[in-house]
Amino acid sequence: MTTISRRGVLAAGAAMVLAPALPRVARAQDQVLSLKAATRVLDIDGRAATVFGLEGLGGQGLVLDPGQRFRVDLTNELDIPTLIHWHGQIPPNDQDGVPDLPRPMLMPGESRSYDYATMPGTYWMHAHIPLQEMKLLAAPLIVQSDEDMRADRQQVVMFLHDMSFKEPEEIMAEITGGHGGGHDMSNMSAAPEQGNDMGAMPGMDHSGMNMDGMAMDLNDYDWDAYLTNDRTLSDPDVVRVEKGGKVLMRVINGASSTVFWIETGVLPGRLVAVDGHAVQPFEGSRFGIAMGQRMDIEITLPGEGAWPILALREGARERTGLFLATSGATVERLSGMAEEASPAFDIDMAQELRLKAAENLPQRAAQRIHMVMLGGSMQPYVWTIDGNVWGSHKPLGAVSGERVEIMFHNMSMMGHPMHLHGHVFQVVDINGRRVDGARRDTVYVPPMAAVTIAMDAGEAARWMLHCHHMPHLQTGMMTEFSVSA
Repeated sequence: MTTISRRGVLAAGAAMVLAPALPRVARAQDQVLSLKAATRVLDIDGRAATVFGLEGLGGQGLVLDPGQRFRVDLTNELDIPTLIHWHGQIPPNDQDGVPDLPRPMLMPGESRSYDYATMPGTYWMHAHIPLQEMKLLAAPLIVQSDEDMRADRQQVVMFLHDMSFKEPEEIMAEITGGHGGGHDMSNMSAAPEQGNDMGAMPGMDHSGMNMDGMAMDLNDYDWDAYLTNDRTLSDPDVVRVEKGGKVLMRVINGASSTVFWIETGVLPGRLVAVDGHAVQPFEGSRFGIAMGQRMDIEITLPGEGAWPILALREGARERTGLFLATSGATVERLSGMAEEASPAFDIDMAQELRLKAAENLPQRAAQRIHMVMLGGSMQPYVWTIDGNVWGSHKPLGAVSGERVEIMFHNMSMMGHPMHLHGHVFQVVDINGRRVDGARRDTVYVPPMAAVTIAMDAGEAARWMLHCHHMPHLQTGMMTEFSVSA
């Protein structure tokens, strides 16, 4: 348990202490921080689980001060090669962390230096190798703003994950029906197929076009545990808070394949940011979050007590979470299984329609428009972009500086959180309705839905565009946004 004043940098339990007491001299702007990819052991309901992790100063992850550059030495202490992606941040392309695009993975014992300007907000970092992320090689990356330092509120990280005691290769064999783990996504520099990127929309014959009797597939794997800050509800993270205080919940969905509902219970929440970018605030007690996404929720505490903040697995009874508790308050024991299953997330995109950016992308006419078809099926377990898997993909082209719109049309019966590297985009159309939506880096596209994003093409480079459902990515659901000078 961790107790910090409301002006404290961060509160998160023993499993997730992100340098709250670090002396200011060690946080100087030119300080080079250390980050290690290493093996660790978690106690999951009394059973030891050997997983991966990213060890920063005093715990998993990193917290940076306002304006602090990302000056980090990353060391691979695993016995396998790895590489880390700084999800949502926009480093130079050669620091983006995709294996062999353009830099190779880090060999065991090897180190590499990173240095780039940061954007403030709630971000995270993870291996860009699906099987390694499925083994929890991920952690928070928090960049504070000047407002965070001025605000009289306590910051709490809620880092969500799903985990299994089985090896990721065994999980993939089960998911794919024994046909192996799909593509070797540790080498992502596969040459794309050349040709017309609009094509004839292949893959639609098995992707759910026939709606008769077809149901949405919510979850394609039952994990052994669902974690908040590396803990289950049998031994939850208890964050000590001040009576009547204010809390900023930084929620990060680092799960491999689980969409969660965040439930604040009797405490009204105020959603103020998604994916690190401010939105026009709105209140509620239940907010949905897909894989790769983040949300900042402000909570005002009514007085003394202990309050669970829960993450409910979409379409199922499993749940995880943490407690906010004042000093001396009794923390009740909650089951990891709710009495009834939670609903599917945002099928009608009602939540996404409510999200409005605090600051819109400057108005410009789109100079280039791409339509992207998302397809796939459970049998055979293959997930595609424009009918292709990685390696036979057809890049989406653009010129640096162009205003680009990409319309994702999901023709499959599973939702897909689509993540674009190297760019912040704005949601501008939902199912044919133009909107001034949220600024994001990861947008959830439900089955049979259409979502359009807009951005100004950035650095001339190959930027990855992929589904953040790890088994989907592992079976090839990735293409590239190829920006030329």
